[in-house]
Amino acid sequence: MTNPMNSEQLAEYLDRFLRVGELPDYPQALNGLQVENSGRLTRILGAVDVSQAAIDAAVARRADFMIVHHGLFWGGLQRVTNRFGRRLRGLIQHDMALYSAHIPLDCHAEVGNNAVLAADLELEGPVPFGRFEGMEIGVMGGLEVPIAELADRLGVRLGVAPQVIAKGPAVTKRIAIVTGGASQCIAEAHERDVDTFITGEGPHHTFFDAEEWGINLIYAGHYATETVGVQALGEHLHDRFGIPFEFFDHPTGL
Repeated sequence: MTNPMNSEQLAEYLDRFLRVGELPDYPQALNGLQVENSGRLTRILGAVDVSQAAIDAAVARRADFMIVHHGLFWGGLQRVTNRFGRRLRGLIQHDMALYSAHIPLDCHAEVGNNAVLAADLELEGPVPFGRFEGMEIGVMGGLEVPIAELADRLGVRLGVAPQVIAKGPAVTKRIAIVTGGASQCIAEAHERDVDTFITGEGPHHTFFDAEEWGINLIYAGHYATETVGVQALGEHLHDRFGIPFEFFDHPTGL
């Protein structure tokens, strides 16, 4: 099957679909097309992070377009030498385009990390949650389930053993999710009468936030909680345009 577009056209579609030009983000995110190629587009590889391992996997699988959540420039301005230079050379020498979507992939209503995870857990009546730069990037909804069962469901879905700080009710009623490193949103959870907050990771002091506010806090891994959006986006592109997609799973354990 011949793909209906080239890599530049795919990047333009992603910009529109993910609203890249409209949404705030960290300066080093540089959402959108970070490295262009000749226009060739035959296969997409998705990954949470751009790394040498991900680039090597894309080359081995003959992909020519990579989609990642954490892009090439998270370290800020740096010399094009050593391992950063190797990454760029790997992309350019193999005619590989690189597209990154951070906050736009967190908050998307269809393929976003938070929306997908909320749907998988079957949250009822989902509404926006998790303030960031004047918008809300997470999801809040109802779900009545024992906290241990919720952790089990989450672990099975993400392939991890979540860390549970069970300081709220034994049976949940109101759950909020902000994937990645969003532990600061536990304060908003308290303000909005959330009894269980799910995120990826957080600092030591959040134990006492959970304890003193009476909230169940579940850390399911920064990496693991952000695998779902890239996969959903790749499936969307395959269904819409017929472009082969593969997800490269490279867990950090964090």
